Amino acid sequence: MKRTCRGVFGLLSVAALYSIVVVAPAAPEPAEEPQLCVGNYQSEAQAVGQLERFAQTYHTLNEWKDRAANIRRGILRGAGLDPMPLKTPLNPIVRKKRTYDGYTVENAAFESTPGIFVTGSLYRPAAGKGPFPAILNPHGHWSGESDYGRFRPDMQKRCAAFARMGAVAFSYDMVGYGEMRKLGWDHRGPGVLRQQLLNSIRGVDFLLTLDDVDPRRIAITGASGGGTQSFLLAAVDDRIAAAAPVVMVSAHFFGGCVCESGMPVHKSSRHETNNTEIAALAAPRPLLVVSNGQDWTKNVPQVEFPYIQNVYAFYNARAKTENVHLPTEGHDYGINKRIGVYRFFAKHLGLDLSKIMDDKGNIDESFVTIEKYEDMLVFDDECPIPDHAVKPDYAK
Repeated sequence: MKRTCRGVFGLLSVAALYSIVVVAPAAPEPAEEPQLCVGNYQSEAQAVGQLERFAQTYHTLNEWKDRAANIRRGILRGAGLDPMPLKTPLNPIVRKKRTYDGYTVENAAFESTPGIFVTGSLYRPAAGKGPFPAILNPHGHWSGESDYGRFRPDMQKRCAAFARMGAVAFSYDMVGYGEMRKLGWDHRGPGVLRQQLLNSIRGVDFLLTLDDVDPRRIAITGASGGGTQSFLLAAVDDRIAAAAPVVMVSAHFFGGCVCESGMPVHKSSRHETNNTEIAALAAPRPLLVVSNGQDWTKNVPQVEFPYIQNVYAFYNARAKTENVHLPTEGHDYGINKRIGVYRFFAKHLGLDLSKIMDDKGNIDESFVTIEKYEDMLVFDDECPIPDHAVKPDYAK
């Protein structure tokens, strides 16, 4: 192979890569009109009634498991991932290692399907051999030039903090953002939900190719659209050991972007659900829901979180789910939200919280070096975009 910028790691067995939730094949069904639940699809009062109606459909753990399996099948079918596409070689690229205070950063990419490159940043602890926990970090719809996608300062801070605490952290571009935009992808194109969820599933596969990653301790966290990716991936992929969706879990709001609600993952002739119940599919794995008082997560302590707790109670696992609610804050992944996630993952993934504390015991992110956009790019003059990179065909 001529490409000097390509670094290929040993791949796991096909069986290991396919260890997502296995749902029994559904019987063929007639084609139906998509039933999309978009944005503020229902009122807050209607959402309360819907959750009450859902709760009446199960009264035991086995009944919940039956409902959960049907919802998972509905998500995968609605996202066009049932059956799951054949998993092809990831052909990972990892390059340009930088060493900072307690952590390292490399530019990384893999092919989720042949020619579709998922680009991102790979953060690792500067010391130790592992195996380390690993944390996927999808980003939300922050599009400002100085506050953009995985390049934004708060993303760099949390990934660096995770690495200094003892985890491998991978942040990756959403479809149509960052380097995926340079590759010709439009975030608002049809089918983006399918591609983005598939990219997240393959993101787990990518982490499993790394020799220093513990396959039993893989987590995910993101805010806004990244929060949607967090609970969707945890719902359909049981390799996710812990999840922390931030400012996104809501019973009345279904996401305002096609990457969240542009395909019928919430409702069909065979299933009906909302994002609160999808988040609950993580049970009994550790789940942190971070909410605030200024967006659609304002009701979480009274509405959404009690529903999730009741699901966890069937597993005798109420202690594994928590809610950090910040009533005076808004829609972001700010420092107080990060602190909540740091503490939660330290407890459930075995991370060392003291590594990011000052002498007074406060969280201190001042050690983080904020990198420039151009330094974080996988593809550049030394490693150009491969010729076989796929240009999206949104007519399909």
